[in-house]
Amino acid sequence: MPSASSLDPRLVAGNWLSLGLAVGASLPWTAVALSGAGLPPLLVALLAGGSILGAAFLLSWAVETAELDVPPALAVSVLALVAVLPEYAVDATFAWNAGRDPSQAHYAIANMTGGNRLLLGLGWSLMVFLAWGRFGKAGIRLPAVARLDVGVLFVASLYALVPVVRGRLTLLDTAVFVLLYLAYVVAAARAEREEDGEEALVGPSALLGVFGPAVRRPLLLAILAWAAGAIYLAAEPFAHALVQTGLEYGVDEFLLVQWVAPLASEAPELAVAGLLVGRGRFSKGLLTLVSSKVNQWTLLVGTLPVVSSLSAGRPAVLPFDGRQQEEVLLTAAQSLFGVAVLGDLHLSRLQAVLLAALFLAQFAVPGTHGRLIFAFAYLAAAAFTALALAGHRRGLGRALRAVALALRGARP
Repeated sequence: MPSASSLDPRLVAGNWLSLGLAVGASLPWTAVALSGAGLPPLLVALLAGGSILGAAFLLSWAVETAELDVPPALAVSVLALVAVLPEYAVDATFAWNAGRDPSQAHYAIANMTGGNRLLLGLGWSLMVFLAWGRFGKAGIRLPAVARLDVGVLFVASLYALVPVVRGRLTLLDTAVFVLLYLAYVVAAARAEREEDGEEALVGPSALLGVFGPAVRRPLLLAILAWAAGAIYLAAEPFAHALVQTGLEYGVDEFLLVQWVAPLASEAPELAVAGLLVGRGRFSKGLLTLVSSKVNQWTLLVGTLPVVSSLSAGRPAVLPFDGRQQEEVLLTAAQSLFGVAVLGDLHLSRLQAVLLAALFLAQFAVPGTHGRLIFAFAYLAAAAFTALALAGHRRGLGRALRAVALALRGARP
C-alpha cells in the first residue's frame, strides 16, 4: 500500500474534496431532520435524496477500504450487505409501510424493480462502453469464479417467475432467496477471486488506505456510522416525499419511486465500478456490478416480506396487482437475458449495446402492452442465447453446477 507522500498531490486534494462533498451532501437534511423543521415535499425529496447519495458514496469508499482489515470470509458477508444498504433502506421503508397498509406494496415493488433493471440495463453496459471508449476494448471478460454469480442470478431469475404467477411475494420466497444468498456468500468467501492486475485501491479509498491500522480503523468506523445515520434519517422522509411530490405535481409517483430513488442509491456503485474500469481493471469493475445485482436480486427481494411482516405484527405478504406482476415479470425476464449473455463470461460491445437499447426503449413504449412486449422479447432472446449458442449453453451448465456445489457446501 502506498504511503501518503507517494501519492500525487493533485489526486490527494481531489480525494479530500470528494470526501468533503459526500459529507457535505448529507449535512443539510441531517440538520433539517434534527431540527424538526417542516419543508415542502419537493424540497424534502431533494435534500433527503442528496443525503442518501452522499452517504452512499461514503459507504462505497469505506467498504472498499475496509477490505484491508476485514478477514475475507467476513468481508464477503458483511461488506456485501453494507454495499446495498442505501437501496435496501429506501425499499425497506416502502415494505414497512405496506405491512400496515397493503395499498403501499406497489411502491416497494416499484423501487425494487427499478433498481434491478437500472443496474443491469445501464450499469453493465456502461462498463463495456467505458472500456471501449478509453482503451478500445471489444468487451469485458469475467474470471472463472464469476460462474457462481452467474449461476445464482440464473436460479434467482427463474424462481422470480413463481411469485409473478402466484401474484404475491411471501415468506416462502424469502426462504428461497435468502438461502441462495447465504450459499453465494459462503461459497464466494471460499473462492479466490481472480484479479486483472495489481489489487490497489482507487479514488478516496486509496487516500483512506494510506493510513495505518490504528488511524484507519476508527476513521472507517466513524465514516460508516455517519453514513448509516444519514441514511436512517433520510430514508423514510425521502420515500414519503417522492410519493407526495408525485401527487402534488401530477407526476406518476410509481415512476418517481421506480427510477429517481434507485438513481440516488445506485450512483456510487456505478461510479466506483466505472473508476475501476477507467484504471484498466475491467473484470473487477464489471464483476462489482454483477455481484451487486446478485445481492439485490436475492437478499433485498427476499427480505421485503420479512420487513412487511414485522410491521404488520404477523406473517404478511406483498400482494401484486396487474401492473406489479408485469413489472416483476419484466425484471425477471431482463435478468434471464443478462444471465444468458454472461453465460460465456464475456460481455461484448454488441451485447452491451443491446442491453442498453432494450432498457431505454421501454420508456418509449409505456403501459401494459409495452411491458409485456419487452418481457417476452427478453425471454425469447434469453432462450435463444442459452440454447442456440454452444458456448453460452456450456457456460450456464457450469454456472448451475457452481450453484449446486455452493448449496451443498462444497467449494465451486
